[in-house]
Amino acid sequence: MLELDLTADIQALRSTFADIQAVVDVDALKADIDRLSEEAGAPDLWDDVDNAQKVTSRLSHRQAELKRITEIEQRLDDLEVLVELAIEMDDEDSADEARSELASLKDVIGQLEVQTLLDGEYDSRSAVVTIRSGAGGDDATDFAEMLLRMYLRWAERHKYPVKVMDTSYAEGAGIKSATFEVDVPYAYGTLSVEAGTHRLARISPFGGADKRQTSFAAVEVIPVMEEAVEVEVPEGDIRVDVFRSSGPGGQSVNTTDSAVRITHIPTGLVVSMQNEKSQIQNRAAAMRVLQTRLLLLKREEEAAKKKELAGTITASWGDQMRSYFLYGQQLVKDLRTGYEVGNPAVVFDGDLDGLIAAGIRWRKRKDDDD
Repeated sequence: MLELDLTADIQALRSTFADIQAVVDVDALKADIDRLSEEAGAPDLWDDVDNAQKVTSRLSHRQAELKRITEIEQRLDDLEVLVELAIEMDDEDSADEARSELASLKDVIGQLEVQTLLDGEYDSRSAVVTIRSGAGGDDATDFAEMLLRMYLRWAERHKYPVKVMDTSYAEGAGIKSATFEVDVPYAYGTLSVEAGTHRLARISPFGGADKRQTSFAAVEVIPVMEEAVEVEVPEGDIRVDVFRSSGPGGQSVNTTDSAVRITHIPTGLVVSMQNEKSQIQNRAAAMRVLQTRLLLLKREEEAAKKKELAGTITASWGDQMRSYFLYGQQLVKDLRTGYEVGNPAVVFDGDLDGLIAAGIRWRKRKDDDD
């Protein structure tokens, strides 16, 4: 007779899921969807293209949130039925399927539980991520490309839509920088814990001395914010350079000079875009990212001034936050949380959920203590 008692595990999952539903406030979520659906159905919606895009984007994101909640609830119901059938039919195959589904649901609900900790002002927004190589020559530019692949693979694992907006290839190996957008709800809150300086230690594949090489790359994460359009950027404050999009080794991608680089002269901020087909589209995309960075910079300066007046300002921007060891002891270690992974290969292949979850919990505890 088959023994399959998963009752306690399923009840525990239901209890956790009920807490999540309370935090998410499903009734309010449904009401928000109804309101946005009504706005989206207005005959004159597309008279204002910018507003129409905002409404339809918010509606899509909110619908995705609700779909995720309802799908989990349905899977819990189906799991209970599957367990009953497995016991009734004395079917070991069904029992194995039930155990596998239980493990999968634990993982999904665990991720959703972490998401409930994302209650920052911009946490629910999509994200724009920029990776820049640092000190270390070819090893650093190669490391930057490894990080780009790592994040793209992470997004692919979760079926998140990603758009690579700009890539600057190095003369040797790898990339100097890359910028991409992850367009899903809570992408910013999730990926913002990845911001900071990453360090790679390995035996360099680019030198013949077989010596350990340490290289660095910086990861910047900013939210996609509608209010960024409120930041006025005078034409006299920017320099716009137009150039031809290129791939590795300078190979031409477009036959026209459609790529755009905008430099904000007062701050030195530089934004490049080459993903879109036209110069006008690339300029608009670059301005949107520049406005967002300027808005965040203004808010950071205001917050820093307040901390300075209170006597509690700390110089922590850009501190090293994670190390990747690819020689001797194979290890990835987050220096803030202490979270470790003993197999760097799976991390570089996009298995980041454990590191990200630990970072989100660490940040929440830190915020609560402050």
